[in-house]
Amino acid sequence: MRVCVYGAGAIGGHLAARLAGNGHEVTVIARGAHLAAMRAGGITVRTPSETLHAAVHATDDPREAGVQDAVLVTAKAPALPGIAPLLAPLLGAETPVAFVMNGIPWWYGHDPDGIAGLLDPARALGGVVYSACTVTEPGHIHVDHARSRLVLGEPDGSLSPRLAALAGALRCPSLKVDETPAIRDWIWTKLLMNLASGPLAVLTRSAPKDIYVEPAAFEAGRAAAYEGAAIARALGCTVQLDIDAQMTAGQAMTHKPSILQDLIAGRPMEVATILDAPLALARQAGVATPVLDMMAALVRVRVRGR
Repeated sequence: MRVCVYGAGAIGGHLAARLAGNGHEVTVIARGAHLAAMRAGGITVRTPSETLHAAVHATDDPREAGVQDAVLVTAKAPALPGIAPLLAPLLGAETPVAFVMNGIPWWYGHDPDGIAGLLDPARALGGVVYSACTVTEPGHIHVDHARSRLVLGEPDGSLSPRLAALAGALRCPSLKVDETPAIRDWIWTKLLMNLASGPLAVLTRSAPKDIYVEPAAFEAGRAAAYEGAAIARALGCTVQLDIDAQMTAGQAMTHKPSILQDLIAGRPMEVATILDAPLALARQAGVATPVLDMMAALVRVRVRGR
């Protein structure tokens, strides 16, 4: 397959390397020093069990890539309004675009940026990734765990040939790839983890292991996750997560959530998709979220103060 990964930072670079390692023709769209390094020497991914080096075509101009069999958008949500109009040169008549990112995606129905007016929603696939990744230096990505997971799904719940083709292109021993008829369930499942740890990480500039040593902080994260689960249930979604077990596991987590990495680096943050969108859906569904309301307010204060 010819696959373009748009926004090849930590997650995107990792997925691009897996695609290239499986023998596919991969183009990455990136910028800055990371782009220069991938142009010169490809992508190096290090996990506890392996080092993978992959050659890719790296550019900052989608017009150089041409029409693709599939596109993965792994940029952060704040970049989407600028990216959506630039996707056209990559798209043939049947090219799907998988959005692999945190929070409530634009195609879910909450679309304040008007992405649906820039890109046909029929092209969209949903993606949820579980991979603790960090760009350690340009062109080099560290993955905390030996095996990562990606869940892909059609918004309409179908198990389509295009979904199977993209999942098959990505699947390998180090990356478990699932095709689901319930992608919204998985979006909320991952979002609960973001809600439990992300706001507290931003407020404390700390990883979960250092946050959860404080019992009150642990309980606040737990309460935030349960409020998120209540929103999901009100919207007809089934969360595939044992919240208490996840909170206990978080007590050993040293990886800084991506929203904290963005704060530290001075990059735009996913406040809209991780906090604002689920809270807007909570209001629509009549679900009370006092802990999340307070966390969101304090995160906004921190972001403005940055």
